[in-house]
Amino acid sequence: MKYYIYLISLVFMSFGLFSCGTKKEENNTSENIQVQDSPQKDADIQRYNLEEKKKNTPARTPGDTIAIMEYVFNNYPEGTYLINFDKTLTYNIPQPALIYYNQGGNNYVFAVIARSRPTERLIETKNIIGYDQSYIDLDSTKLGTAFFYLCLYQYTNDQITSIWEAPVPSHGGFNRISLQRWSYNGTPYIDITFHYAQGVGHIDYNYFLVNGLTAFPHLLMTYKGINFQRTIANVNNDKYPDYLEYLYIDTGEKVIARDSIPFVWSVKDSLYINTRNRKQTRPY
Repeated sequence: MKYYIYLISLVFMSFGLFSCGTKKEENNTSENIQVQDSPQKDADIQRYNLEEKKKNTPARTPGDTIAIMEYVFNNYPEGTYLINFDKTLTYNIPQPALIYYNQGGNNYVFAVIARSRPTERLIETKNIIGYDQSYIDLDSTKLGTAFFYLCLYQYTNDQITSIWEAPVPSHGGFNRISLQRWSYNGTPYIDITFHYAQGVGHIDYNYFLVNGLTAFPHLLMTYKGINFQRTIANVNNDKYPDYLEYLYIDTGEKVIARDSIPFVWSVKDSLYINTRNRKQTRPY
């Protein structure tokens, strides 16, 4: 009797081992390839979503969001996306990062796009938008590295033309885009705000249209956090914005503003120069 019980147990154990081995093999052969690792699959999904948006949007206008998305899809490398504003509330409907602008009867649109680094997996826009996503700079390659650009397009009916695109020196934590005017002389500029969770603050990349709308913009970076700040200023009365760099004393219990140092833009050197120490320069 004991022999038969032993034999039956052995049979069930063998069956279990066989089943586990077969299941593992099946899982290996049927494992799905992630979209971020397959540019072709990503392109198919983007194409499908565009067609669905067209079907569900009967009232179209020239240069609308769908037209810009389609232009980006058709004219940029794989893994490039028009991105959305950061959601201020959990259930907000995401809004595309676009600003429409009319000048002299011509229609323009500013757009923020993000490209994937060719040698890495494709980015996911959910990983580069929002406060927590500003930490991606610490380990961006695991989720793919995003390269942001501010682009200016002109559109006439269904025809879209790219005027310029300016790189944005950040990889994650996008918040919003807005049109501002410099209080000194009224020069318009595009303010692109990124969260900076490491410093409990934000960084602003300000693209000044100092030579007109269609000329490549001038970049000035400003920021504000617990113990750091840089603000736009007019120091030498020319058309280029300058800035004030604030110095703080952080005792651990309180933060005290100690000084502010002016930096001016040197057209000759294409650099911002510390007015108190000309050896200290900044590119933007």
